[in-house]
Amino acid sequence: MSTTSQAGYRRTERWERRLVRALQAVIVLILGLGLWYGNVGVVVNAGVGLLVTLAPTYLERNYRITMNVGLVLWITTAMFLHALGTLPLPGLEFLSPYQAIWWWDHLTHLFSASLVAGAAYATLRAVEKHVDGVRLTPTFTFVCLLLFTMAFGVVWELLEFAIGEAARLFGTAQVLTQFGLDDTVFDLMYDTAGGLVVALFGTAYLTGLSEQLAARLDARSANR
Repeated sequence: MSTTSQAGYRRTERWERRLVRALQAVIVLILGLGLWYGNVGVVVNAGVGLLVTLAPTYLERNYRITMNVGLVLWITTAMFLHALGTLPLPGLEFLSPYQAIWWWDHLTHLFSASLVAGAAYATLRAVEKHVDGVRLTPTFTFVCLLLFTMAFGVVWELLEFAIGEAARLFGTAQVLTQFGLDDTVFDLMYDTAGGLVVALFGTAYLTGLSEQLAARLDARSANR
């Protein structure tokens, strides 16, 4: 890589880091607004989202697993969109972007599913590198990613349904909301699309992470 290319890469990386911090700050603000208005759904979703955005830092400090800044930005963007989607819109007290904007739920499912597929790919490749005799063909890996992402999507929809029914039964706030059968089908379609995007284009960005996970597994095995 030339000196010019390196300088350009460093500038891009700095801007990505700043954007990550800015999105995290907005999630903190959303969390604060949820606490201010006593909105349990906003508090829970923003709080969990914030913890997820801090996971790369935790992995780096405690396990020396470093993620590409672009990947961290992808994770943070997904959590930001989800947290923002739960926040009631100004002047529309009972309507959040999830309810008022028809494509918001589909967009967040696409982002979230790609994260699930990315985690599955990194783990699968790490196990392949760590365990002698295990060789996964590209076709097998592709199918596994799609099936795992689709299965995770089904479990998530069941969880949304169970939480919604429990909230109605006990008269508590709904942390997760399901908007009907049509919405569920579209969610699963976008979950599949997210897995497909990672299976086709995202694996190149996850190779470094899978190698670090494999090295971590090797180190643990050597210390036993």
